[in-house]
Amino acid sequence: MSTERDSETTFDEDYQPNDEVVPYSDDETEDELDDQEPAVEPEQNRVNKEAEENREPVRKECTWQVKANDRKYHEQTHFMNTKFFCIKESKYANNAIKTYKYNAFTFLPMNLFEQFKRAANFYFLVLLVLQTIPQISTLAWYTTLFPLLLVLGITAIKDLVDDVARHKMDREINNRTCEVIKDGRFKVAKWKDIQVGDVIRLRKNDFVPADILLLSSSEPNSLCYVETAELDGETNLKFKMSLEITDQYLQREDALAAFDGFIECEEPNNRLDKFTGILSWRKGRFPLDADKILLRGCVIRNTDFCHGLVIFAGADTKIMKNSGKTRFKRTKIDYLMNYMVYTIIVVLILLSAGLAIGHAYWEAQVGNYSWYLYDGEDATPSLRGFFNFWGYIIVLNTMVPISLYVSVEVIRLGQSHFINWDLQMYYAEKDTPAKARTTTLNEQLGQIHYIFSDKTGTLTQNIMTFKKCCINGQIYGDHRDASQHNHNKIEQVDFSWNTYADGKFAFYDHYLIEQIQSGKEPEVRQFFFLLAVCHTVMVDRIDGHLNYQAASPDEGALVNAARNFGFVFLARTQNTITISELGTERTYNVLAILDFNSDRKRMSIIVRTPEGNIKLYCKGADTVIYERLHQMNPTKQETQDALDVFANETLRTLCLCYKEIEEKDFAEWNKKFMAASVSSTHRDEALDKVYEEIEKDLILLGATAIEDKLQDGVPETISKLAKADIKIWVLTGDKKETAENIGFACELLTEDTTICYGEDINSLLHSRMENQRNRGGVYAKFVPPVQEPFFPSGGNRALIITGSWLNEILLEKKTKRSRILKLKFPRTEEERRMRTQSKRRLEAKKEQRQKNFVDLACECSAVICCRVTPKQKAMVVDLVKKYKKAITLAIGDGANDVNMIKTAHIGVGISGQEGMQAVMSSDYSFAQFRYLQRLLLVHGRWSYIRMCKFLRYFFYKNFAFTLVHFWYSFFNGYSAQTAYEDWFIALYNVLYSSLPVLLMGLLDQDVSDKLSLRFPGLYVVGQRDLLFNYKRFFVSLLHGVLTSMILFFIPLGAYLQTVGQDGEAPSDYQSFAVTIASALVITVNFQIGLDTSYWTFVNAFSIFGSIALYFGIMFDFHSAGIHVLLPSTFQFTDPEASQAVEGGGAVAAEAAGVRPGCVV
Repeated sequence: MSTERDSETTFDEDYQPNDEVVPYSDDETEDELDDQEPAVEPEQNRVNKEAEENREPVRKECTWQVKANDRKYHEQTHFMNTKFFCIKESKYANNAIKTYKYNAFTFLPMNLFEQFKRAANFYFLVLLVLQTIPQISTLAWYTTLFPLLLVLGITAIKDLVDDVARHKMDREINNRTCEVIKDGRFKVAKWKDIQVGDVIRLRKNDFVPADILLLSSSEPNSLCYVETAELDGETNLKFKMSLEITDQYLQREDALAAFDGFIECEEPNNRLDKFTGILSWRKGRFPLDADKILLRGCVIRNTDFCHGLVIFAGADTKIMKNSGKTRFKRTKIDYLMNYMVYTIIVVLILLSAGLAIGHAYWEAQVGNYSWYLYDGEDATPSLRGFFNFWGYIIVLNTMVPISLYVSVEVIRLGQSHFINWDLQMYYAEKDTPAKARTTTLNEQLGQIHYIFSDKTGTLTQNIMTFKKCCINGQIYGDHRDASQHNHNKIEQVDFSWNTYADGKFAFYDHYLIEQIQSGKEPEVRQFFFLLAVCHTVMVDRIDGHLNYQAASPDEGALVNAARNFGFVFLARTQNTITISELGTERTYNVLAILDFNSDRKRMSIIVRTPEGNIKLYCKGADTVIYERLHQMNPTKQETQDALDVFANETLRTLCLCYKEIEEKDFAEWNKKFMAASVSSTHRDEALDKVYEEIEKDLILLGATAIEDKLQDGVPETISKLAKADIKIWVLTGDKKETAENIGFACELLTEDTTICYGEDINSLLHSRMENQRNRGGVYAKFVPPVQEPFFPSGGNRALIITGSWLNEILLEKKTKRSRILKLKFPRTEEERRMRTQSKRRLEAKKEQRQKNFVDLACECSAVICCRVTPKQKAMVVDLVKKYKKAITLAIGDGANDVNMIKTAHIGVGISGQEGMQAVMSSDYSFAQFRYLQRLLLVHGRWSYIRMCKFLRYFFYKNFAFTLVHFWYSFFNGYSAQTAYEDWFIALYNVLYSSLPVLLMGLLDQDVSDKLSLRFPGLYVVGQRDLLFNYKRFFVSLLHGVLTSMILFFIPLGAYLQTVGQDGEAPSDYQSFAVTIASALVITVNFQIGLDTSYWTFVNAFSIFGSIALYFGIMFDFHSAGIHVLLPSTFQFTDPEASQAVEGGGAVAAEAAGVRPGCVV
């Protein structure tokens, strides 16, 4: 049993998480936690390890092989894959792309096949087939064919237009040209003819045709600037740099033609920011990473020409690997609508079965004994009843609305365009309009319960400004003069002494300038030197002025601050970086760059000074830096106090440190570094381990403080959304103090708010779990669960919790793997059963704890989760979705928000300073957080109300239309005879009643946009599903039933004992059918007039136009002329004697038919 317990997760309820520590990496494996295990190794472990070592070696990650300038190499048989039976093709794709779905031969069959995969279309196809069987159908086949063809045709035309555009785009792209080495020279070739292993030349403003390894360029040190807008939406330039050896030897055409390098790299994948490979050439092996790869879709900028080797082509390129389908999101109304359609189908089957039984009974009692009803068929009553069942399925098929789904898509498309056209959501400063990137979720915007928001760049501007710093324990940045005296009003620091100053930097602490210029404290100069040297910023000169290209706003702000304080970054090559130090240019050899990533939270650079000394400079988050400091750091506490001050002022902080390295120590470490760099398996993990060895015993220099201001209108927006009963949760990676102060700044927290922290929540949850465990005895299943609140009623509470506490509370701590390696040896059934039960208990405990946490958090008016990873953000969203069944919206601006945006029901991207990854993964996007209130309170609310009205009316008009057949069946022997003419049935949903309901779904408003924003409480109808639910559905059904009864029985009474002027009864089938049809068209169109809240000219024109169109077509179809032309199709002509009766009956039925709509 001890072995079993070792392998399970243990939860120490006395453990106190550190609020300052960011939780484990999202990608961390359990192996990485083994370092803290005891050094004594059990004997069994040693035996197991020996067995592990005798296994086959792990498959290498780098299995993709590319030989330069050798096409035949890639055509070898072991590179061929079987495609179909004996047909083989190379695993290396050609560079032609194909994004279209159809061609001239496959369009019709494939498109029809795709459309008939939809249940509604297939249902009506089956009906159409049934209507061709004379024994069961009393309805002409064209009554179903005409609407079905219209629906299929509209969808097919849309698909065709989209596919023709894809064909044109594919031809245009595949026929682009570039220069390729052929027969020892560069020759112009089309993109589609490029193959893996080709060496190509690209010029300025060219698109990159494939994923290529940069070999050399016209820029010094073979730098190459690219724009990646088509990949990630970012328009700022990024730089790539070739290997030093290819830069040195591959500049000339003849050298490029003779290049025979061999590359082993990862298989094609969709990771845009990752690449692992090795170049073998000239008896050496050189590591390759993403910084040396130009991806297809990039554009060459500010570089006259560059050369590259094609590694991935066509469908194997990363941009094409990312073009797969995203997860399809559906609205709550969608699911409800589908269930209602299923309900209608069940009602249809029951009605048809009942009427079929009635017909069998009628045949047995009446039909068989009425000689004048004999039709020449000797079928039994039961068989006739069976045929009539299918006949009524056909007659009553319009209860299932064929045009419902097409109409819904048209309405959603229109509502999406209204969002795109809204000038009040247009951000003129950056020329950024709001964009609905999906057309399927508009009405769900009116049902949001919870908003999960990032902080940086979403609530704040993400425009960073260097405000303060702490150097050697001393805080700088206050308003004071050179003598250290504080002043409320003081002039800006004059940077005119610095020829490289940008003229835009505002700073008010003259004492810091005095310290820099005097050189009394060398740490001050070293502080700004570190900012100038430890970064990945690129620089170019435009009209003699320095222009920095930074990967993040933070890094750009720090390098720009160092520039203004006299430490100017001037240039970099593969191995050097040049700095102007107070006017003196010095060049440093770059020995290694230890990259920043979201797991390391820091970046380091190792340089050799002109004097020959080796130094490491590091900057990063305070939590990771403090863990790696030397024990003898005298300013450690003063810097921590300064960090707390900066956090209280909502400033973003980084710690700076350095160390000197002995030549011998560096040489030994560098061997490990180079070995890890060319590792073909788990390279990132190997590098991280090597980085850890050198990044220790650091000397703390100080900390930077950068200001990121709130966006305009954030407090007002949060206040209005709160009044709409929408709860806002902020999920951020910032420090707890910073997040809390931002909460106060944006009025998410107020002075009356009682704030609960992780330790408070943990104790509450622990008590609740104990109570639930005590109640969970033998009789627990007989006692209904009691939902007790965690807090007493009244009071405004907020929850602030860190990522570490979140893991502790949700029992998400990493499992520490047992030291005993488990081999595949058989276990007893008892051991397996006990292990399974143990896992189930742990899962049940974890699930209950998570549910309790969600219940507790939802009792708070605001929740702020800080120091959380991207994975935790998505986890929090998923927990609320899972346990509260609430509609969620996530909003963010950076790549770290993508997970959260995709997890929520609706994702909103802010097009800000962190690129476009969030926007490209979102459902809606705009430039400022304040536009969220208009998106939800105006467009979301309108869309919800319009869709609900549309669906209620759509079901109503179809029930009113179809159930007339039901009432008529009681008077025709349940014979499945229709109550209307065939052409009226075919055109009712297409022409006579379609336009008014579509326009109501697009244009109706209960109140204006100004009133919607002024009274946010109006939003709650969508949250509570008040306008469309099963109750509303059955009300619409009942309304339709009553209307159909009135439409049928009033004309029946009018015609029952009526005599015309000629002494003959005018109660023929034609007159009766036309009377009911006329009354129906007038009734349903007047009903939508009563339901319309916002009248416009187009609404009025559509209602009265539909009625006029009906009468125009009716008179044409009943004219003698069309009867003469097509006597078999148009059998009716209009009897003059019955016109007056028809008109009177229609008006009476219409007046009575509309009246229930006023009451129901």
